[in-house]
Amino acid sequence: MQVIRWLFDAQLVLGDQTILWREIVGNVFGLLSALGGMRRKVWAWPIGIVGNALLFTVFLGAVFDTPNPVNLLGQAGRQVMFIVVSIYGWRRWRQSETGAGAAVEPRWAGWRNRVLLVVALFGGTAVLTPIFGALGSYEPVWADAWIFMGSLLATYGMAKGWVEFWLIWVAVDLVGTPLLFSAGYYASAFMYVFYGAFTLMGFVVWARTRRQKPLVETRWPDPTLQRGR
Repeated sequence: MQVIRWLFDAQLVLGDQTILWREIVGNVFGLLSALGGMRRKVWAWPIGIVGNALLFTVFLGAVFDTPNPVNLLGQAGRQVMFIVVSIYGWRRWRQSETGAGAAVEPRWAGWRNRVLLVVALFGGTAVLTPIFGALGSYEPVWADAWIFMGSLLATYGMAKGWVEFWLIWVAVDLVGTPLLFSAGYYASAFMYVFYGAFTLMGFVVWARTRRQKPLVETRWPDPTLQRGR
């Protein structure tokens, strides 16, 4: 238990700034998950879940009595959301995995789904902002709500294999980077800067794959048929 406690409390001190090692490690796992997602590998999902669990404890600074006593409810809540949606994505990609390469074929979401994603992003942000504000989230609260909704939609889009999910991550990073810097979560903020460039590269890779390999209409396996395995 003492070893676990030490790992939980381990800190990196840079000048007058203190950064928890679990914030660094959690973001590294997130980066590995993004890399696996770009390569369309099933292992991206469980790797991401580990990082989500670590970062959940980081963004509730006041609750877990960390050196940075700031609660980012949207950031913390999205880690829980990540875990739930990642289980869905993990299962979906495993069902479509052939064992001979990538687990999913990228495809465009289509204009109807694009409109729905935009409406859900702005509408969800508007609904969650007063809720997060009432719960005491860090200002500006709308930014925290935007990050939560964008992360939810991007993760869902990744599970569906939509190329556009990378662009949603770009929108999340543009708002998340200044918010994290202002809240004192420097490790996560610097990772967001890197994520921004990485997500643009991921979009190019998926879009190029979609153009080079015409999508064959595929039916997802019937979950009821998996029970006999």
